[in-house]
Parts: sequence; structure tokens; C-alpha cells
Amino acid sequence: MQVDYQQLNGIALAYLGDAVYETFIRQHLIESGFTKATKLHHHATHYVSAKAQAALIERMQAEEVLTPTEVDVFKRGRNAKSHTSAKHTDVVTYRISTGFEAVFGYLQLTQQADRIAELAQWCIKQVDEGRVSSVK
Repeated sequence: MQVDYQQLNGIALAYLGDAVYETFIRQHLIESGFTKATKLHHHATHYVSAKAQAALIERMQAEEVLTPTEVDVFKRGRNAKSHTSAKHTDVVTYRISTGFEAVFGYLQLTQQADRIAELAQWCIKQVDEGRVSSVK
């Protein structure tokens, strides 16, 4: 069944995108030798926290990494009304990170596996090289 991503709200795209992106991060951490649960969680937050995701998407925009369609999806995700609230960050950062996740959800629904891998690897490189921090 083909789902029309344009009919989905940004929150639904972000719901899927969160899982897609986090799968890449978890695989990266395990392949990097982190196998203890406490270390996995600690290191994962550098990539998947709302602050890290917001910083990554802002860098993507500054470096024009995203396609025009991906920028539109990001904006739709960022502007979506959520019934949940951020637990460890401010509302603005939380909404920006929701837009980040929406991009990955859109790419998954449109079956763009190569683009997902490209963006995920770009994000991993930014964090690993210290260009993006999970702390603002």
C-alpha cells in the first residue's frame, strides 16, 4: 500500500522518522564498539536528542544539504501542532527536532533508502567530528 506523504501531518512523519534515524544511530554505535546499555544510551543522546537534531537540521539548512522538498517537509514537521511537550528542552528546539524527524519519515515513506543513508551518515559525521553538539 502506497501512502501519500502529503496527506500525513508532520507529527505522523516525525513518528516514523524518529525510528528510522535512531536505527542508523544504534547500528553506528554498536559497530563502533559500544555494547553496554548505559554507554549506548549515553552516546546515543549525542545524536538523537532534540538539541542534537535541531542543531543538525539547522546545519543542513545552512549548508544547503536538503532538497527543496525536504525543506518543505521539515517546515511542515516543525510547524505541526503536537499534543506532547518537551521533557528536557524548550518548545522551539523540540519543534525543530520534530521537523528533522519528519524529513526521515518522508524519505522512508517515499522509499528513498539511499537518501536516508546519505543524510544519516552526514549527521553521524557531523556529531563524530564535533561540528554539532547536543548541548546548546
